Amino acid sequence: MGKSPSKTSTKVLPLIPLAPPLALLPGTSLKIPIANRSDVAAILAKIYSVSPTARPDAAITVACVPLKSKHVGDSGRLLIDDGKQDERAEAEDLFESDPVQATRKDVFEYACVAKVSGVQGRRAGELSLVVEGLERVQVVGVVQERPYFEGELREVEEVVDVTSPELEDQFNLLKQLSRELLALVRLSSILPRTPAVALSPLVARRLELYIARKDISEAGSLADFMTNVVDCTHEEKLRVLAALDVKERVDRAIDILQRQISSIQGSTRVMVTTTTTPVPAGSFDIDQLRRLQQEVLKRRSKMGTANGLPSLAGGFPGGGAQGGEEEANEIDELKKRLQDAKLSPDADKVAQRELSRLRKMNPAQAEFQVCRNYLENLAEIPWTKTTADQLDARTMVRAKKQLDDDHYGLDKIKKRLLEYLAVLKLKEQANKTIEEEIQALTRPANTSEKDEDKGKEASTKTATPEPTEEELRLREKKRMVDKSPILLLVGPPGTGKTSLAKSVATALGRKFHRISLGGVRDEAEIRGHRRTYVAAMPGLVVNGLKKVGVANPVFLLDEIDKLGVSNYNGDPSAAMLEVLDPEQNHTFTDHYVNIPIDLSKVLFIATANSLDTIPPPLLDRMETIQLSGYTTLEKRHIASRHLIPKQITTNGLQISNLSIPSDVLDKIITSYTREAGVRNLEREIGSVCRSKAVEYATAKDADTLPTYNPIVTLSDLDAVLGIEKFTEELTEQHARPGVVTGLVAYSTGGQGSILFIEIADMPGTGRVQLTGKLGDVLKESVEVALSWVKSHAFELGLAASIDEDIMKNRSIHVHCPSGAIPKDGPSAGLAHTIALISLFSGKIVPSTLAMTGEVSLRGRVLPVGGIKEKLIGALRAGVERVVLPEGNRKDAADLPDEVKGGLKIEFVGGIWEGLGAVWPERWEREGWGKHVESRL
Repeated sequence: MGKSPSKTSTKVLPLIPLAPPLALLPGTSLKIPIANRSDVAAILAKIYSVSPTARPDAAITVACVPLKSKHVGDSGRLLIDDGKQDERAEAEDLFESDPVQATRKDVFEYACVAKVSGVQGRRAGELSLVVEGLERVQVVGVVQERPYFEGELREVEEVVDVTSPELEDQFNLLKQLSRELLALVRLSSILPRTPAVALSPLVARRLELYIARKDISEAGSLADFMTNVVDCTHEEKLRVLAALDVKERVDRAIDILQRQISSIQGSTRVMVTTTTTPVPAGSFDIDQLRRLQQEVLKRRSKMGTANGLPSLAGGFPGGGAQGGEEEANEIDELKKRLQDAKLSPDADKVAQRELSRLRKMNPAQAEFQVCRNYLENLAEIPWTKTTADQLDARTMVRAKKQLDDDHYGLDKIKKRLLEYLAVLKLKEQANKTIEEEIQALTRPANTSEKDEDKGKEASTKTATPEPTEEELRLREKKRMVDKSPILLLVGPPGTGKTSLAKSVATALGRKFHRISLGGVRDEAEIRGHRRTYVAAMPGLVVNGLKKVGVANPVFLLDEIDKLGVSNYNGDPSAAMLEVLDPEQNHTFTDHYVNIPIDLSKVLFIATANSLDTIPPPLLDRMETIQLSGYTTLEKRHIASRHLIPKQITTNGLQISNLSIPSDVLDKIITSYTREAGVRNLEREIGSVCRSKAVEYATAKDADTLPTYNPIVTLSDLDAVLGIEKFTEELTEQHARPGVVTGLVAYSTGGQGSILFIEIADMPGTGRVQLTGKLGDVLKESVEVALSWVKSHAFELGLAASIDEDIMKNRSIHVHCPSGAIPKDGPSAGLAHTIALISLFSGKIVPSTLAMTGEVSLRGRVLPVGGIKEKLIGALRAGVERVVLPEGNRKDAADLPDEVKGGLKIEFVGGIWEGLGAVWPERWEREGWGKHVESRL
């Protein structure tokens, strides 16, 4: 036996004798039971007594020495080599089974220096000392036996001749046998009634990684490791521990592995003789194992997998190190994906920590899959990857054309999006200029180093002074940050809010993702679940980022007004506050990821049908843009440009097969749909297209195509769409006192219309009766109007004296038709006042005149909402003149051109001006048109 040259230096360490069959080898760990071990207790007491004076990071080292065996002499030489001993002989092998009673002549010649990792166990009888083997040492002598052993140890060194062909052959054989043993362990796991093996299949898969990574310079380490892994006798462990020569140690590890493989092959071959040809012991190779696996799996697939047998998770290790490489590539690929993801500094720090934990973790642990899923999620989140915005010279023209092609009207939203594009373009140009300045400052100032040999000429060149940190910091501060706005599109259904967001993404050249918030009731759906929960996952926002793969997409938060309110699962709308705050969302923290994520580059576009259900703090974070209903003219354009071509294609026709004239289209819009959007209009156009598709297919089958008429006529609509569903509210043909035309902003379907206010008087004692399903506010406006008329009856010429009560001998009845439809709001106050004056004075109000506005007791006419919808409905109903409050003059500026051209709009600031607008022949003549309110 060739020993490596030993070093002369020695050291004294505490010795822990190990009871057979325990033996510690370098590179392995061991749990030493310390129940009734007074020597170990004394060693620990000694260690803790000196620990206050030691460095905090100093390792606590001891030496673990096994007890001798009668069959193993000095340097691991076998004294009795009779092959396989029976159990009785093995029991007689040991000098002393109790290490506490051992003496200096009982300890082995070689030991292993170990680092004390800690103590495990909950109860006193189950405590174990955990040690990790560091290096081999030779026990020169025992200097102390009680209360614990202390020995003088000499260090030994290993010299590995990597160029030796014999060592290389033996090392390759060791790796082959190691993989073959692991393959047999996996095979035994899928066969029933096989003897229990010391290794689980999951641990075997991890061992393949370890074996594949070893090279010839670590041959001794691999031999130690495999000896510790397999089930071997005490004598075999002593021989490996005493083998200082690496080649000899590898040979002894090979003998142990061959014996173990033969034992497993014998039991495995008995179980598979029914499906395979018996294979002689010792002739198992990897190819045969692979074929055997396929046959076993085929048999199991026929029987089903209900046996409860574990499945073969990863297959056998292929030829060479293929299986190990697959496992190695799994973590290495994850590491590469994390590097490619270009994580933020915070995320990279967390990812590296979790990756190191994953490498040390056992795959059988539940935490392993949790940690792996977390790292995969980190790798999929786009931390810094962005889409390059198409910001060139034609950006604005191209975006405007894109929006105009996709949507007709919607001028406000188009204007706002073009403003955003312009700001984005200017910011990019400014940042590009700042970047060039920074690069110019950081460029090496002295570029004349190559001319150093020119002497005086080089020395005369003046070098640009290097930039200071303050200059660079000032320029970095000038860099403009892209904080995308949070837009909220509010409008009735079917007005194109969702499709508009897609057009924005197309115009910007960005990726688009839609998040439906309708019905979201759990805060965790927005912010994600914490990783401590089972089946935890990120929230909707982070999942959206993973799906699009870039950090600057367009996110559509659809139906944000349908977001759930506070409940026992939290408040989802409160969770959206950080997402939709431009000042906070650059550090949005998802509960699952638990790392700040920058959402400031995301262009959020939210949609809602109403603002009533959106909490005020959430509404304050968004820029609201109102989308009102489409006018008849806008619907005609939308149908002609988008809906009709789409439905013709959808129903299998060609453009030449169908034609809908303008008068027919207008009839469909006015008589068969009454909505703010165009969804029902599209359905009705689809019904017409399907009807024509039937006619065209029938004519084609009957060879009568020349008789087919592609033009849809008005008479066809009754047959295709049935009778008219809606009749227009038209102005009265004959006017009478007490009847005034008012305006309604949102009638059936969300469109504006006119409303008739009828007042009749009768003998009575001043009673006022209200009908027509009127709300409380509308009833109060009637009372305000009546009080104003009664207080100004003498000035109006309705009473003979200033103290006469015009309601003393009469009662009135106020009614609004369409009694089944609820009505409320203060905007009918002016109409009620004019109707009362008309009734009491007997003067009629022109039927083509409509009015709206809230009145106060002082006679002021206050502004109201829904002007656009009201005037569109008035124009459609045949109204010619409209009286509006002075405060609504600004709203009339945004009216469509067809409304401005079709209506005569007059603005009044008080009731007296309103009287002058209704009856100019009387009130202007008497000077009441310029009536001024008393300031006393």
